[in-house]
Amino acid sequence: MVKKLEKRTVVIVGGGLTAGLIARQLTAQGIDVLVLERGGDHTNGAEAKLPSQRDELRWDVRQGLVQKYDVQTYTLRHSRSDTSLPVRWMEAFLPGEGMGGAANHWNGHTWRWAEYDPVLRTHYTNRYGKNAIPANMSLQDWGITYKEMEPYHDLFEKLFGLSGKAGNVNGKILPGGNPFEAPRTSEYPQKPLEITEAGLIFKQTTERLGYHPFPTPAGNSSGVYTNPDGQKLGQCQYCGHCERFICEAQAKASPEVLLYPMLRQRKGFELRLQAHVLGVNYDRKSKRVSGVRYVDLRNGLEYEQPADVVVLAAFTMTNNKLLMLDRIGRPYDPVTNKGVVGRNFCYQTTSSVNLFMKDRWINPFLATGSTGMVIDDFNNDNFDHTRLGFLGGGAISANVFGGRPISSRRLPPGTPRWGTEWKKANVDWYAHSFGLSIQGSCYPHTENFLDLDPVYKDAYGQPLVRMTFDWRDNETKMSAYVTKKMEAIAKAMGADIVGPAAPRKSPFDTRIYQTTHIVGGTTMGTDPETSVVSPRLQHWDAQNLFIVGASVFQHNSGYNPTGPLAAMALRLGDDLVQYVQRPRML
Repeated sequence: MVKKLEKRTVVIVGGGLTAGLIARQLTAQGIDVLVLERGGDHTNGAEAKLPSQRDELRWDVRQGLVQKYDVQTYTLRHSRSDTSLPVRWMEAFLPGEGMGGAANHWNGHTWRWAEYDPVLRTHYTNRYGKNAIPANMSLQDWGITYKEMEPYHDLFEKLFGLSGKAGNVNGKILPGGNPFEAPRTSEYPQKPLEITEAGLIFKQTTERLGYHPFPTPAGNSSGVYTNPDGQKLGQCQYCGHCERFICEAQAKASPEVLLYPMLRQRKGFELRLQAHVLGVNYDRKSKRVSGVRYVDLRNGLEYEQPADVVVLAAFTMTNNKLLMLDRIGRPYDPVTNKGVVGRNFCYQTTSSVNLFMKDRWINPFLATGSTGMVIDDFNNDNFDHTRLGFLGGGAISANVFGGRPISSRRLPPGTPRWGTEWKKANVDWYAHSFGLSIQGSCYPHTENFLDLDPVYKDAYGQPLVRMTFDWRDNETKMSAYVTKKMEAIAKAMGADIVGPAAPRKSPFDTRIYQTTHIVGGTTMGTDPETSVVSPRLQHWDAQNLFIVGASVFQHNSGYNPTGPLAAMALRLGDDLVQYVQRPRML
């Protein structure tokens, strides 16, 4: 029997970054907020304390902070003619679980996207002509502009104490920063992180080649910082345990440090943990939702939680799944290219190359998740694509994340995989090697989409989300081009051994980590025929249902999505204050 609970004003599904930012805006105005999160509280667990926080096997290799794939996984096929199969061990991307979500175990890279990203279709057609975008590339403008979102970017960067160097303040290009970045109204709240030896080598080489290196904008705190809410960050210790780890020094900007401790002290806020949401109650006639259904993992009982407003603020896959399960919006049909839910599913296109320099001490263990130098010269549309045969690009960087003993073993090509020679190579090259990498864009393709698998189900008896995804022609051509640029930089750095550099090619392999930056499926836009939500993130078919997160992106850029999704969450919080006071289509 399902127990019906007392009605709440705003119920948010997912207890991660976006939920915390929305709740911050709402509770500041005295509005009642309930957040439902399927995981627990990591604050006082082994993952947040020494020495157990340094357990690479537990938190990295065995993915101790990641979604439980024996409860809910995904299926994959590369084309509609393939048979989908469940992914039993997901390494390709790492959704979080617990208060704070994936933003607890993230690396900290925090970007504002290019000024033209929200109007990308218009940008490309204006620059290259109406035939520049292939018919199978379903690029769409988002219905917003960077200019209207800039104040929220600025607020988020101050709330999370970002470390970096501005390259464009109010249109003035500043030395040392990214000259391609969108104009900002102020400098970063904190100075950049220290540059590693790898970053210095990269900086010297790329400057000599005429490129524009700058430090990675980071959620890793370069100093002691207090944000506008009075929440504090410690100074980074460069311990090399950022990605896949919680920072025990509270020096990494994350929701469990900067948002939820403050929110839990506010009147009208409740975080309900171990609450796995099963569905959204939807009335098709009135085009409204009345609440959500969830199971309490502590007692196994199912509850109905009524609400005036429901916000889906979960991971991309979960936002899509909840709409599909309760048939809110028209599912995307790849045969007709009609429908919207599941459409424009994108990933990111990455590649890398290793360098070995016997006379340079790299010391990879002295690192953070964002100790890197980057060039944006070949990212997105920062270079001329005329007659190249593809659109998009990628940021090229020298990032040193950590020198942990299990996963941080760069060895020259041809090294035996075990034995005396393998051991000797580890000793010889551990402190003398690093990598260059590309984080590249991924544009939508009519054959890349999400739907519900007709065969496989999760632990609750619900269909798994099915990915139909592969690297299509645009991304493989882009990766080949930018990877050649990266390899040329690597060879110019004077390394003893370089490579090989391998561009991204089909098929997509879930056993290889690339990024956790999957987007799309519940996209935003001005046309209900090609988008799920409006530019104010309001569902076209349910006035009191809102969706936020990377699932609303129409494409993926050569940047982490954190900056734009955080800005949109803060704006949505302000919008919901107005909506609660007077419900309407915004």
